[in-house]
Amino acid sequence: MRQLIAAVPFALGLALAAPAAAQDAAPEPKVNMVIIYGDDKCPESGDDTITVCARKAESERYRIPENLRASTNPANEAWNNKVIAYETVGRTGTQSCSPVGAGGWTGCTGQMLKQAAGEKASDPNIKFGQLIAEERAKRLSTIDAEATETQSRVEEVEKQMEAKRKADEKAEEAAAPAPAPSKP
Repeated sequence: MRQLIAAVPFALGLALAAPAAAQDAAPEPKVNMVIIYGDDKCPESGDDTITVCARKAESERYRIPENLRASTNPANEAWNNKVIAYETVGRTGTQSCSPVGAGGWTGCTGQMLKQAAGEKASDPNIKFGQLIAEERAKRLSTIDAEATETQSRVEEVEKQMEAKRKADEKAEEAAAPAPAPSKP
């Protein structure tokens, strides 16, 4: 118990000294976070400020920030989508994806496929068509160089074969016995 009573004044002294120590510390510099575009210069840091710059493409300068571009708010839905939704109201039966009427379930798969295709087409992160086109262009660019190189090798081999054939013909002519003179 005596230890507890002795520790209380010591802890109280530390608690009262802490605010005074915090007042004596130097103030932390302000941090200035700036977004710059293109080739703009980042502002200089001062003695009392630290400037941190994030660089974005010039094409992003006057655009709405990317995280605010997409919205799930129904007020931001296009009128065309609202009208299309009303076209299917009350539709039942075959190809309707409705629990009412015979064959209503048959349209559900088609509806899901259309929705998935629409999402894929509008998703900015999915660029399969662009990636495929770039890969094709890259491969086609190397095909021309390879074809030119192969053609030059083939022509060289053909020249060597032609030269060998001519040399073989001359050697045969030289080695062949002279024709006997004909008798009159």
